[in-house]
Amino acid sequence: MLSISLEKLAFIVAKAREYDAEVPTDRDYNEGSDAADDDEREVLLDTPDNPAEQELRDAIDSLNQDEREELLALVWLGRGDYDASTWPEALRQARDSAGATETGYLVGTPLLGDYIEEGVAALGLSLEGFERG
Repeated sequence: MLSISLEKLAFIVAKAREYDAEVPTDRDYNEGSDAADDDEREVLLDTPDNPAEQELRDAIDSLNQDEREELLALVWLGRGDYDASTWPEALRQARDSAGATETGYLVGTPLLGDYIEEGVAALGLSLEGFERG
């Protein structure tokens, strides 16, 4: 049914969740924190040396056109724009919409990992059992 492997999807879901977990650095998070907690918080900061966004972009960019279209359609399916019965229509729309900006669109989609996983589940598939990240 899908040309994109579940293993690739699990990797993208993991990278999307890593990226979503980052917190903006323009807020003052030092208020009320202590030194013991600060080191663990650094893992989540969106800093120039944190590769989560680039890894997610690279994972999406490494997909062939058919796989990207399926990924886009899965996001819409998981978001509730389509359901399993309208999967062919979602794919058609993804093919019509696909272009140079789809990576930016996908990376900029909050809860991307959740939507992909929900879309996969709507098709009766599962990412369970695949190593993530």
